[in-house]
Amino acid sequence: MLIISHNPARLLAIGVTALLAGGCGSDNPQTPPPAPSPPLPAMASFEVTTTNLTNSQPLSPVAVVAHQAGYSVFGIGTAATAGLETLAEGGDNSVLIAEAMADIMVMATASGAAPIGPAGSETITIQVLESELPGLTISTSTMLVNTNDAITGVNGVDVGSFAAGDSVNLRSIAYDAGTEANTEAAAHIPGPAGGGEGFNTARDDLADQVAMHSGVVSQDDGKATSDLTGQHRFDNPVATTRIARIN
Repeated sequence: MLIISHNPARLLAIGVTALLAGGCGSDNPQTPPPAPSPPLPAMASFEVTTTNLTNSQPLSPVAVVAHQAGYSVFGIGTAATAGLETLAEGGDNSVLIAEAMADIMVMATASGAAPIGPAGSETITIQVLESELPGLTISTSTMLVNTNDAITGVNGVDVGSFAAGDSVNLRSIAYDAGTEANTEAAAHIPGPAGGGEGFNTARDDLADQVAMHSGVVSQDDGKATSDLTGQHRFDNPVATTRIARIN
């Protein structure tokens, strides 16, 4: 199961199906025949497969964004958007996707159907108009849910020149969204290791910027206030992403 949305601001340029000629006088020789429907616009489809490489960190449903330069899911050293914060703290990608769809540089978005467990994977299909292929890039983002605000994904992968059958395989590291302090307390970890609160509007991480994640320091490492164990530690890379054009 997947959810695909096309940016309405861009689809306006395509046009709509022509109106059929109406009326009841089908026997009237003066009635013109119905106008033929215009051909459907040519589409290009991509499969985006995310595989979880961690031992005990489920990944939240993946957000996939097809876009041009000028949009990015996140930037190293810059503050997370509200959408990225919501995803990074609670695993909910809906606000991030809504932000993306409001950007004129975004062509389409898609969402995974469910979390991806350790060693699991999910393939998401996303479509764009063939006319939008020049300069096309694809980004993904997902939360490591047994953390405070760790994310992973790929940012702006160039696929505009892909022909059907072309693909690229990438590895991604863990990033800290910089929006929530890494307390590792169950009350602030939404995954199965904590079952606590997800998104909170307060930003109590003093960094308030996206950076490479320093990793989990669990109770097994001597952090008495942590509700995580050594099973929840992770090394980089934490995920792989395969992007393939299928038509």
